[in-house]
Amino acid sequence: MDNLSFIRDTMERATSFTAVPGWGGVAMGVTALAAAAFAARQETPAAWLQVWLAEAVVAVVIGSFSMARKARRAEGPMLSRPARRFLLSYAPPIAVGALLTLVLYRGGLVRALPGMWLLLYGTGVVTGGAFSVRVVPVMGLCFMALGTVAIIAPSAWGDWMMALGFGVLQIIFGVIIARRHGG
Repeated sequence: MDNLSFIRDTMERATSFTAVPGWGGVAMGVTALAAAAFAARQETPAAWLQVWLAEAVVAVVIGSFSMARKARRAEGPMLSRPARRFLLSYAPPIAVGALLTLVLYRGGLVRALPGMWLLLYGTGVVTGGAFSVRVVPVMGLCFMALGTVAIIAPSAWGDWMMALGFGVLQIIFGVIIARRHGG
């Protein structure tokens, strides 16, 4: 029994998290494009932030649902060891992003949010992607590169940068993940 337990443990450690949702990523990208268009029309920083925070909630719901669906279709547990590692690596940069959103908003630095969000989301995807399929960390690096551009670019480009990252990049990599790694 000890040998079987060791073998099972070793096999779990060697596997990667494959329930990253490809088509769910496409759906998140589409909603992000709509949010970017809507956010660009807002007249106050508070209204702009509300649009993007609502989009973040929508994206979490879509991502969670599609991740659970993909894991269920593969007949694997949603919280396997690779999944827990992915989430434990992905969550800290996202939590830092949430905290810094509050700090930057209170400090009147709303224009810094797009770059910071793209950078920290990319960081989360890179770190979580270390326990997933190879294309996931590549996606995270692309988000980080775009976040760097967003930090340097004029602040008026913020919604365009968000549309490129959370919209276009998410759709492109969603399609790649869906086609290569099953939905």
